[in-house]
Amino acid sequence: MQISFYQKLILWASLLAILLVGLGAYVRLSDAGLGCPDWPGCYGTLTVPQSEHAIADANQAYPDRPVEHGKAWKEMAHRYVAGVLGLLILLIFVKSWRLRQYIHVSPWLPSFLMLWVVFQAMLGMWTVTMLLMPAIVTMHLIGGMTTLGLLVWISHRHNGEFYVLSNQYAWLRRAIRFGLLLIAAQIILGGWTSTNYAGLACTDFPLCHGAWMPAGMDFTTGFDVARELGKTASGENMALSAYTAIQWTHRVGALLVFVYFALLAWHLKAISGLQRDAWRITILLVLQISLGIANLVLHLPVVLAVAHNVGAALLLTQMVILNSRTTRKQRG
Repeated sequence: MQISFYQKLILWASLLAILLVGLGAYVRLSDAGLGCPDWPGCYGTLTVPQSEHAIADANQAYPDRPVEHGKAWKEMAHRYVAGVLGLLILLIFVKSWRLRQYIHVSPWLPSFLMLWVVFQAMLGMWTVTMLLMPAIVTMHLIGGMTTLGLLVWISHRHNGEFYVLSNQYAWLRRAIRFGLLLIAAQIILGGWTSTNYAGLACTDFPLCHGAWMPAGMDFTTGFDVARELGKTASGENMALSAYTAIQWTHRVGALLVFVYFALLAWHLKAISGLQRDAWRITILLVLQISLGIANLVLHLPVVLAVAHNVGAALLLTQMVILNSRTTRKQRG
């Protein structure tokens, strides 16, 4: 009975983490990341100021950041869902130690996840207090994806099916591991593109400013992790060449991911026990590439941009599941 509850708890936490990734993307892409100028509350309250008196007090306390209800509620909804997920992970942490003789992962993994969520909450605070500094926001996005990946891994160890690859497919096991690292790297590039608002640095496709490799791209400024949003290290406004470098690099990464995952799926289809995984990778890959192109052609509509973020989360989820499926099940 206890282990059954534990299995369901992890599964629901994983689903909530996917929702939170999408919600976080929506907040960021709708420019609501600073909808509340403080943390963890909003203008000093646990909700959003509603009455005229409360709004007047909030505007007086933050004269440079007047209350915008739409943006504020988006940000607080994100925080509320994050809070619920944090409580679920706390419960998973407690249950993992109580059931450590029966679960299929080391209880230290949920312990690490608990500490990671605390760090993720701090990143959420710094995102606001450091005014959407790209490095912090990107780390916050990576933190969310890492939380999702760890939850999915723990969930699959308890709820999923497994397939042990024979020694002749040891190379494929390594290829699957590398695929997870590759999609993680591409998510980082995508996060950096999004947090720098470089998604429309070049709107033509497949070329970028009419060239396969535009001249004069400023990679030094584009990938300077110490700078403020939209600024160079010296405090000047970033030039288009820096944004172009970010966007172009993300495109190159997408091409590498597409080729690698297409080949990986082709090899997986030859193994009867992994054919469903191959089809899921293929479908998610085609969907993700299509969304990326559509975002460029249609000038980054919020719905498609959020879908592109969720697509990345689902592709990561599938690769975590595939890695778990091909890893021997532990005791429990």
